[in-house]
Amino acid sequence: MNSKERVKAALEKRPTDKIPLGFYAVDHDVISKVIGRPTYLRNKPGFKVAVWEGRRDEVVESMKRDVVDFYKKIDCVDLLTFKEAHSVPPKGFKPENVPDKIDDKTWRDKDGVWKLEPEANDIMFMPDKKSDELREYSVDEFSDRNITEPDISCFELSEHLIRNFGKEKYIAGYSGGITAVTRLGGTEAGLMTMALQPDVIKACNEQMVFRQNILDRYNILPGVDGVLIEQDMAGTNGPMISPEMFRELCYPYYRRRIENIKKHVPHVILHNCGNNLPIMDMLVEGGIDAYESIQTNSAMSIKTLAGLYGERLCIWGAVSLEALISGTVSDVRRDVRRCFEEAQKAKGFILGPSHSIAFGTKYDNFMAMLDEFVKLRDR
Repeated sequence: MNSKERVKAALEKRPTDKIPLGFYAVDHDVISKVIGRPTYLRNKPGFKVAVWEGRRDEVVESMKRDVVDFYKKIDCVDLLTFKEAHSVPPKGFKPENVPDKIDDKTWRDKDGVWKLEPEANDIMFMPDKKSDELREYSVDEFSDRNITEPDISCFELSEHLIRNFGKEKYIAGYSGGITAVTRLGGTEAGLMTMALQPDVIKACNEQMVFRQNILDRYNILPGVDGVLIEQDMAGTNGPMISPEMFRELCYPYYRRRIENIKKHVPHVILHNCGNNLPIMDMLVEGGIDAYESIQTNSAMSIKTLAGLYGERLCIWGAVSLEALISGTVSDVRRDVRRCFEEAQKAKGFILGPSHSIAFGTKYDNFMAMLDEFVKLRDR
């Protein structure tokens, strides 16, 4: 089997010649060490500043070189995703409102301050005035069904990945989006709106599903093998809302989105952090083929999911993110072995981190994970 065939078999719960490997995302510090130069890939602060400076085309060209070099150097990876690289600004993009630089870590625009947060790998916006997040909505606000057709140059980087790896690797692309736990105005205000104005949530979800179904035509690119959808719906202790509320306000729209995506591709993979066990039946019933983000600090585990859903669901994970960031090489090797052992109970399994190769991952730990993975799967 080649990589594409191997991942397809895992997603369809068929036997594979070897366990496949995939990453939901890899941040720039690890990519830079692998390719031997700085990169804008998953470098949120660097990319944002470069776009402010009007260097979109130069930056995207460098990202195209970097993504190819990265996956050629770690050619044991079978499943590739786009993540933020899927939709870059359109070709020739020049921003209209550029913040003024105050110092190396601070920028200001007419609405507030942008502050570099190195540990978060981002530049965070702090508005001068707090928005009215707790306002009431009306059903009529969500009657508009118009959409704006995307500029196809926004998919330039994704298309480059497909051209270079689409014949051999499984490409999990992106779609028009997911409609599930809709949080109008942010998490806290959004959850209150779900409780107090369920009709508004339903109207909003109808609008979102309509628009996202149309956007699938543009976002699901020719040459992708499946689609990755993502939304975090839970914390460590459980879902953000009750299973009953999820069944009424979320599940019908979530299922419709997956049904529409499957008109374009055969497989849908869900990334969803936290302990989702109380709503897992519905997540699986909705039609997903694989579940990713099996965090080691929640009740989710390969063993648990394999026991409950092993016949119906491919499990993607779950080398401990904590071990990759703060553990030792021995810790990481031990965790890879644990994953291989627990995966024996799953009909479909793809190895990967419990979330992503996150910013702060030790390079030696990342390489140890790859080395131990190759040793075990090539036995």
